[in-house]
Amino acid sequence: MWKLKGAVVVLLVVVYITHGQVSEQVSNPCVVAKSCGECIAISPKCGWCADTGYDNTYKDRCDLLTNFKEEGCSAANISNPQNKLTFLKDDPVQDGQRVGDAVQIQPQSINIKIRPNTPETLTLTFRLAENYPVDLYYLMDLSNSMKDDKDNLASLGNKIAAEMSNITKNFRLGFGSFVDKVVMPYVSTVPSKLQEPCLGCEPPYSFKNQLRLDTNTDLFEEYVKKARVSGNLDAPEGGFDAIMQAVQCKDQIGWRSQSRKMLLFSTDAGFHFAGDGKLGGIVKPNDGDCHLDPAGRYSEAENQDYPSVSQISTKIRENSVNVIFAVTEDQLPVYNKLSQYIEGSEATKLAADSSNIVTVIKNNYQRITSKVEMNTQFAENITVKFKSSCKSGGEMQETKVCEGLSIGDSVTFEVSVMVTDCPTEPSKRSRTFSIYPIGLSESLDISLDLICECDCEKPEKEIANSDQCNKMGTFECGQCTCDKDRYGNKCECDGTQSTSEESLAKCRNPNSTSQVVCSGRGECVCGGCDCKPRRAHSTQKYSGMYCNCDDYACSYHDNQLCGGNGRCECGTCKCNPGFTGDACNCPTSDDTCITAKGLLCNGVGECECGVCKCNATTDYKGPTCEECPTCPGKCEENKHCALCMGFQTGKYGSDECKQKCQHVTLVDEIDEEEVKKREDLHLCQFNDDEDDCRYFFTYKYVENNDVEVEVQKTKVCPESVNILAIVLGTIGGIVFAGLVFLVIWKIWTTIHDRREFAKFEKETQNAKWDTEGNPLYNPATSTFVNPAFDEADRAAQKPQQY
Repeated sequence: MWKLKGAVVVLLVVVYITHGQVSEQVSNPCVVAKSCGECIAISPKCGWCADTGYDNTYKDRCDLLTNFKEEGCSAANISNPQNKLTFLKDDPVQDGQRVGDAVQIQPQSINIKIRPNTPETLTLTFRLAENYPVDLYYLMDLSNSMKDDKDNLASLGNKIAAEMSNITKNFRLGFGSFVDKVVMPYVSTVPSKLQEPCLGCEPPYSFKNQLRLDTNTDLFEEYVKKARVSGNLDAPEGGFDAIMQAVQCKDQIGWRSQSRKMLLFSTDAGFHFAGDGKLGGIVKPNDGDCHLDPAGRYSEAENQDYPSVSQISTKIRENSVNVIFAVTEDQLPVYNKLSQYIEGSEATKLAADSSNIVTVIKNNYQRITSKVEMNTQFAENITVKFKSSCKSGGEMQETKVCEGLSIGDSVTFEVSVMVTDCPTEPSKRSRTFSIYPIGLSESLDISLDLICECDCEKPEKEIANSDQCNKMGTFECGQCTCDKDRYGNKCECDGTQSTSEESLAKCRNPNSTSQVVCSGRGECVCGGCDCKPRRAHSTQKYSGMYCNCDDYACSYHDNQLCGGNGRCECGTCKCNPGFTGDACNCPTSDDTCITAKGLLCNGVGECECGVCKCNATTDYKGPTCEECPTCPGKCEENKHCALCMGFQTGKYGSDECKQKCQHVTLVDEIDEEEVKKREDLHLCQFNDDEDDCRYFFTYKYVENNDVEVEVQKTKVCPESVNILAIVLGTIGGIVFAGLVFLVIWKIWTTIHDRREFAKFEKETQNAKWDTEGNPLYNPATSTFVNPAFDEADRAAQKPQQY
């Protein structure tokens, strides 16, 4: 059992040491370098100390720069070469007033002396110049199905020029056409068909440069009208042959070195590509060169296969040409996929008769020029990163594409260049690559000179057969490079004897069963052990005659070796006075276990290593066993004893009270002010359920965590309540409130009635009865009859009205 535990301990120590070594190597990668050149190539944080004798103090010459000051290397002897950027051509960006004036990218050429794994950052400016030269070459499929397109195109030449003149004053227009290879099965080889494949058609051909790029756009209309359609048999056309010749034949087509080169490819069919030539017996691969005869025709069409997509893509990128595939709707999906593999190309829909070609050119030119995308060429094994805020002016983001540009807009890119390693051959330590905007011939040319060695390694600074090296080596950069068969810091050891048993026997520990040389922790140098660093840092080396001791492998406490309370000697902690334990983490005194009451672990535990271990039978916990979250309070615990001893009430009977409550005594009165002054006394108060009176008692701790309780003999009872007086008072109050309410109501109604009566009388007195103006009034009529008159008298005399 003990052997098993010992093996486990050894395993844990080995894992700990291994983990420490790996962690140190990760945090300090410099120490693995053995020469100054290797050192500076690891990281910009690494430097080389060339001080004489620096390694005699068991320190690594290649180390973190931050360590050198602490380790005593003089600043004058630290090799830490820095990158250096030199501008070779830095013309400012400007518009194009004359041919060759426009500059859209700044700077144009720089040189960087660069250290491996040390990035160099530079600022690159791109500005969309006004009047930048534009060369537009219209490459048209002139098979018979495109006849109506050709007729429309002839009338649109001047419109194209007029539209482009709104964008730039420096515009040239050219025209070329294609059909297919003049072999079966692409065209009919019947002699009559070779002369006239269709009525009024021109003999078939592969590609023909009809009009060289020219500023006279009137010529475009003339040459398009003059060109005749031709005919072929299969649906795909020889467009790839035409594109290759149009791009590669710069002089014949008339491409300018500084211009935005646009190739408008117009067709209503698909395309042949590499391998299709075998159908016509053509097996020779396309060589990607220009082959135009004096008449402007492709002379190798029947000898070389069609180009591949990758060949087309490479040549378009090399010549900075923007290709616009203007195709009919049924061919658009195919050319959309093709444009994904060709840098700077777009695919767009062409009307059936090409009537929208002006709009196509205008829209695609604006789409191409409104976006700038940076790319690199010949930058293999060079890491180039771009950052820009584009036009927003906000936070820089990692991107090489900016969109939404207009003429005159500028974009700034922050370019980071880094090389990860140094070639072994000095001739390969100088390289040149370029950064360019896709679709433009302008570029930033960068020449790199890699810093792969320090100044102290140069031949003029070396000292051959130096006394520092016992005349057995070359002294350079503060250390010896020993001759063959010599080794050691000063080349003091004879390499021919380094493997002899006699020399190695002196480096084996006689008390070890493994008999490993220098315990596997060092090298046997001239019969003595040169111990290695234990964690890739020379200040922590193994020690002992056989490198058998590790003064850094002791136990840790609170992230400190030997708890900070001792020293580590050969893997064992030697504790300072007052401490003990494997990690010197245990104080020998019990001071940390004493409670404020002077009790050791509160009387319910034992003190071990300065910490209380509470008894498992109790509910007490904490550093000094004073915490008991589930324990009832002492007041609650003693209230029943206070009742039975002080007032013979509560749940305890007489016998039970005498047995459980011997720690309770009676006092006449408890002085609350006195209790507040004393820290050892605690006041408790409860209500007696039997008489609802409040009783008081105090408790204090004594030895062994016991308590003493003192109960006040008298209770504080509430005064009795006169219920009858409360009832009668309530009834009287209600009756009185009712009477007051009735009186108020009566007074209010009386006042209201009197006001209404007074109002009525006033209205009666003010009333006037005027009948004269009443249209309904008629006066009364009175009739009088005299009985003394007879009927005749009555008839003779009319009645009188009053």
